[in-house]
Amino acid sequence: MTNGPVPTGFVVAAEALQSWAADALRRQFLTDRDARLVAGCLVQTSLWGIDTHGIGRLPHYLERLERGSIAARPDLHVERTGAATASVDGGHGLGMVVCDFAMDQAMQCAEDAGAGVVGCYHSSHCGAIGLYGRQAAQRGMIGIAFTHSDAFVAPHNGRRAFLGTNPICIAVPSADGPPLCLDMATSTIPFNYVMNARRDNTALPPGVAIDDDGETTTDAEAARSLLPFAGHKGYALGFMIDVLCGLLNGMAFGPHIAPMYGDLEARRNLGSLMIAIDPRRFFGGDALAGEVARMADEARAMAARPDSAVMAPGDPEYRTERERRRAGIPIGPGLAEQIRDWSQHLDIAPPPLDAA
Repeated sequence: MTNGPVPTGFVVAAEALQSWAADALRRQFLTDRDARLVAGCLVQTSLWGIDTHGIGRLPHYLERLERGSIAARPDLHVERTGAATASVDGGHGLGMVVCDFAMDQAMQCAEDAGAGVVGCYHSSHCGAIGLYGRQAAQRGMIGIAFTHSDAFVAPHNGRRAFLGTNPICIAVPSADGPPLCLDMATSTIPFNYVMNARRDNTALPPGVAIDDDGETTTDAEAARSLLPFAGHKGYALGFMIDVLCGLLNGMAFGPHIAPMYGDLEARRNLGSLMIAIDPRRFFGGDALAGEVARMADEARAMAARPDSAVMAPGDPEYRTERERRRAGIPIGPGLAEQIRDWSQHLDIAPPPLDAA
């Protein structure tokens, strides 16, 4: 899902932004392969309009790389624990490097056994969870991905943060275009939305966050906890995702995880769960991509009024991507300043920042 408007500021072409991001990551000692992977993931996420998890997170990653809480060149280790299962020690690397590797391992399991379930541990923030479901769907598989975070979300009827935003992704191949993809947090908004609002001095939507007194607030500075989406349903789903990502992989849960925006020298020790399913092992598998495309087209034809639209999962992101490839990726004033500062610090040329 997209995460709301970006404050007026600048626009940058995707290719220029990706080149700059890769240069910055190489200066922080990532391998060329990993620098290009992470830069591509971040810019792709911004192209989808998910600005909470796109290029705006790169300054945070650069800071953690510099302080040593994220390993620039992690020693990834995989243990195959069964025909369809494995565990990946992420070596405290960037979550995008770890989860990309883990989903690839899940797909290898699925090629052998029909399905693959791979847990990650000793990882860090992995960006948009939709990256990994699509990774499998683009290879003709069904991709399911979960991750967790430190406590940002209050329980239903609670007043203090207990769970992370704990997102889920399900992606399936489609015969007539990119994969259909559900990518959603179990909170009303991602906490990075709050961080972007603080950086750019903008208000939060009503009904998504509470302050120290447990009262709803639109003031990003006063926001202390997010609310779960759909009340008890989002809370319960987020709870179980913490079990699958944290406890199943020997990691902590919610309030016991090192905060993303706390001590930047503390390692996060996050877990994730990557699942790949080979559709060919099922009765409808050979026809799945074609039937998914037909189902999506039938849904899109169900608009109630000429001025409304019904979309299939993933359509809003792909529509935004088309717009941003044409017009450029919006960069708010606060992020533009961070880009200039890091460019100077790393002695690299900043990307061209054109006025919006």
